[in-house]
Amino acid sequence: MAKPERTAITPTRAEDYPEWYQQVVKAADMAENSPVRGCMVIKPWGYSIWENIQRVLDKKFKDTGHVNAYFPLFIPKSFLEKEAAHVEGFAKECAVVTHSRLQADGTGKLVPASELDEPLIVRPTSETIIGAVYAKWVQSYRDLPLLINQWANVVRWEMRTRLFLRTAEFLWQEGHTAHATPEEAWEETRKMLAVYADFAENYMAMPVIQGEKTEGERFPGAVSTMCIEAMMQDKKALQAGTSHFLGQNFAKASGIQFLSDKGTQEYAWTTSWGVSTRLVGGLIMTHADDNGLVIPPRLAPVHIVILPVTPKEESKQAVLDYCESLKNELKAVVWDGRELEVQIDNRDIRGGEKAWQWVKKGLPIRVEIGPRDVESGSVFFVRRHTLAKESLPRAEFVAKIGAMLSDMQKAIFEKAKAFRDENIKKIDSKNEFYAFFTPKNAEKPEIHGGFAFTHWDGTKETADKISEDLKVTIRCIPLNMPSEAGIDPFSGKPSQRRVIWAKSY
Repeated sequence: MAKPERTAITPTRAEDYPEWYQQVVKAADMAENSPVRGCMVIKPWGYSIWENIQRVLDKKFKDTGHVNAYFPLFIPKSFLEKEAAHVEGFAKECAVVTHSRLQADGTGKLVPASELDEPLIVRPTSETIIGAVYAKWVQSYRDLPLLINQWANVVRWEMRTRLFLRTAEFLWQEGHTAHATPEEAWEETRKMLAVYADFAENYMAMPVIQGEKTEGERFPGAVSTMCIEAMMQDKKALQAGTSHFLGQNFAKASGIQFLSDKGTQEYAWTTSWGVSTRLVGGLIMTHADDNGLVIPPRLAPVHIVILPVTPKEESKQAVLDYCESLKNELKAVVWDGRELEVQIDNRDIRGGEKAWQWVKKGLPIRVEIGPRDVESGSVFFVRRHTLAKESLPRAEFVAKIGAMLSDMQKAIFEKAKAFRDENIKKIDSKNEFYAFFTPKNAEKPEIHGGFAFTHWDGTKETADKISEDLKVTIRCIPLNMPSEAGIDPFSGKPSQRRVIWAKSY
């Protein structure tokens, strides 16, 4: 009987997917739990991936006419109360500041002192505080459109947390725009959704479905919420980004009014849109394998690591010199609009251990150079997504490195897309739908069908019943899909469209 293949990560995805995820984060040295319950420490390797996400998205935002600003962390409670649906949607998640300072109680302990006249909410999202500022900035139609983004942290109390995917404090960007007409605001909402979809697919190599949320899944206070939904390797959905058409709801609550070109006082039409460090979790769950993280090259903090192999002292310097010159040659290569990030790892640890550390970190290409490679003028290398071992003459390796990285980016995306497409199914009967989402193994509830593309009668009652029975929700009403008359298999009522149903994070 053949021995099971050893993997760097235990348990494997098939054995225990939730624990596998935690172990990938740990093995790649990306993040850890903090002393504050529900919060995380993002370590340098994890943060460098977030920095690359920021770098790409920030340019996309500026290329579409947006500028960055910063708004307060604290929001007066009365601001949230102005928009009833908004405060109701976020009330249970809010962290509240009630005192302005601490004082000693005489026993060596500190206690809150000086109660605030009005409690402050630690930013769960910024529509209301930004609305108050926009009300001052916008006076005339000439002040519009107002296109602003901020990079910030937010706090939403979470009972059950998981690194990157759901923490009490997380990092994100939130765009907030104001427009003179509903048409402009709708165009902005769709445009930013397309920006997110492009980023997810062409940088994260994560295929997504663009769609609109149902009323029950909509952002509190929004007229419409658009989203991108991705399938993780356990076949659950991850909401990877949202773009909200807010209509005039928040403008009326905040008093964002302007004098129109016709001389009338009008309320602005606003939008908001955002993605967060949840994207890092999505990257892990889309691409990582049982040996650790796999990073698409376009977001890799380091593209190539060079490991000198120096078994003998007399050849050590020649190997080190070869590695240094190869590094300089590779760094002169421009790929994807930036110089290649190349690192030499000459730490004094065992070669096998060093190599596996980089496998678990998921960087695209690992190079190992020993005396024989120096003598032959060649490069021995391993591509992370396949772990295939290869060797090329040095000049050929340098000449082909850009094409290799492009091929890797494409292959990683195509693998994820094939997996997603294999696990989307059109379903037209209630029994088949329930079987699709019923775990095949009671001890492994994550083993289920995937995404179901099924008719829906449009009622909250039907959606709530499915959620109650199966913990399955409508992820989105896909965009750019023709209407298709049919029958809702749950209620028997007429349906005008199919929607995507899935279990989700």
